[in-house]
Amino acid sequence: MHAHLLEQPQTRAHAPVRPQRILIIDDDDAMVDVLSQRLNRQGYEILVATSGDEGLAVARREVPHLVLLDLRLPDADGFSVCQELADSTETCAIPVIILSGMERPDIIRR
Repeated sequence: MHAHLLEQPQTRAHAPVRPQRILIIDDDDAMVDVLSQRLNRQGYEILVATSGDEGLAVARREVPHLVLLDLRLPDADGFSVCQELADSTETCAIPVIILSGMERPDIIRR
């Protein structure tokens, strides 16, 4: 006589999927509003910072999936903020997209 064991399907409680977070570091309210609305409609959770210091603090605390970074901030150069993100072990893996209306060749190369 052979005993057959039937495997019971395992039911796993699935945690709700948290949307990917994008941090926008920009002091231009109109730009933040447009980006926030468009990305939110695409299902992303949006975090906003209006200065370099605030952006660094939010990035360290929330560890977003992506940072959209303006070059002109009231308290910092966007390149220095990007460098601080890259130098920190907490934030070095976060991709950064730099936003700028500047068309100077030296800015584009950098």
